[in-house]
Amino acid sequence: MKYYSIRFKLTAILIFIVGFVIYFTWFLNHAFAERYYIASEKANIVSTFQEVKNVLGDSDSQTMVNEELEQISNSTNIKMMIAQSSDYYFSQVVIFSNLIDGSKTYEEILGYLDQIRSQVILGREEGVFDEYMARKRIFPGQADGEEDNFVTLIQKGYFVTQLTDRASGQKGIYLFGFTDDNYLIAMRVALEGIQDSAEISSRFLTYTGMSGILIGSIIIFFVSTRFTRPIKDMAVVANRMTHLDFDAKVHVDTGDELEVLGNSMNQMSEKLESTIADLKAANLELQKDIEKKEQIDEMRKEFLSHVSHELKTPIALIQGYAEGLKENITDDEESRDFYCEVIADEAQKMNTMVKKLLTLNQIEFGNQQLNMQRFDICQMIRNKLASTQILFAKKNNTVVFEEKGPFYVWADEFMIEEVFSNYLSNALNHVFQDGVIRIWFERKEKDLRIHVYNDGSLIPEKELEKLWIKFYKVDKARTREYGGSGIGLSIVAATMNAHGKKFGVSNQENGVDFYFDLDCGN
Repeated sequence: MKYYSIRFKLTAILIFIVGFVIYFTWFLNHAFAERYYIASEKANIVSTFQEVKNVLGDSDSQTMVNEELEQISNSTNIKMMIAQSSDYYFSQVVIFSNLIDGSKTYEEILGYLDQIRSQVILGREEGVFDEYMARKRIFPGQADGEEDNFVTLIQKGYFVTQLTDRASGQKGIYLFGFTDDNYLIAMRVALEGIQDSAEISSRFLTYTGMSGILIGSIIIFFVSTRFTRPIKDMAVVANRMTHLDFDAKVHVDTGDELEVLGNSMNQMSEKLESTIADLKAANLELQKDIEKKEQIDEMRKEFLSHVSHELKTPIALIQGYAEGLKENITDDEESRDFYCEVIADEAQKMNTMVKKLLTLNQIEFGNQQLNMQRFDICQMIRNKLASTQILFAKKNNTVVFEEKGPFYVWADEFMIEEVFSNYLSNALNHVFQDGVIRIWFERKEKDLRIHVYNDGSLIPEKELEKLWIKFYKVDKARTREYGGSGIGLSIVAATMNAHGKKFGVSNQENGVDFYFDLDCGN
């Protein structure tokens, strides 16, 4: 579909309207101007006839009458002849005339006047009026439709007609009438001037109309350009808004509906920008929720996989040794005792793991209430180290804890002991042979940070954040070489989150440092 700009359409419409008005004016002038001029001159000649009648009836001095008649003729540009007649002798005496100008001879005009007078008298006194009425027209050369019959003459005392001079061919508007004082009046207005004026007016209107259309078109073009510029600016802004570019603003200062529309577009742009920003934020949150759900699903799958893996080995061992006992594979008492010890040990491991899972679940879902109390963390650590001293001796490890104490903290003592036990167990599982396990405190404003360090292999940086995930092990093969179930550090994370305190891990020069914070008050 072909595209036309609003400026083009507005310019075309306005030019068409101006052209149509000028053409319509020219058409009316060309078609009716001459008729209008003729009708105006007829009305003027009738008005002059009434004025002349008043002059003839009111003045007694012939000199004054002639002066007034000359003044009327000059002011109206109407030529006239006035004669006084006798009703019975058909004779006329011309008392005023300026009608003899070549268009009609003196004798013809007198003949017209005498004919009118005689016909009117005969029609009135001898009863032959009906015969003249049947003839309708007084002058055979009259134009059709002229009201010059005897009805008009008798009723009004005059009639107006349009005649052509047979000698010169010139046209004129004539009025013939009489008064009750036996005055016969003839008046004429030349039509040549009227026709020339109408033609000149039509030609002038043609030229001025063409010039008006040309000048008007130029003015309309600039006006429409100025008028449509704000609309074009708003169209550009609207197009940028469709491409989500809300920096574009409408700047219109016209003081009319366009300014109101521009301000409304700016408000709409701001609201759209705000709404889209909110939608983007909501979509981002939704995307995060979806990703979190996917992560939870993945973690659930991994959890099931890890649990099944952790339980598969002890169950297989228990099943194998139990079947061996059932089938009496061993005859000696010592072997049967060994089988029973293995079954009991693996059952204990499964029981421990299940208990840890239950504990972790209770902590994560807030089912385990914190029993906050003030206790000496230093004494708790010494007691734990004393109970596990035999484990250090197996790998010839050295435990360094030089804090004297007491150091009092606010926390759930039972849960914090579980945290420290998991850190210590983790250190025992990963410390080098003959390596060092070091425990120390660090003040952090109102908190006390407890560090548990062990000599050993560093943990890859990308794996550090994953250590707190249930069943996660850096050892992808999930062998039993390092012990542990992969739940201990998850319990640490859940416990410290429940306390609202920091915890973490970092690689040191020759080993790994785990830490957690506790509220130590003053």
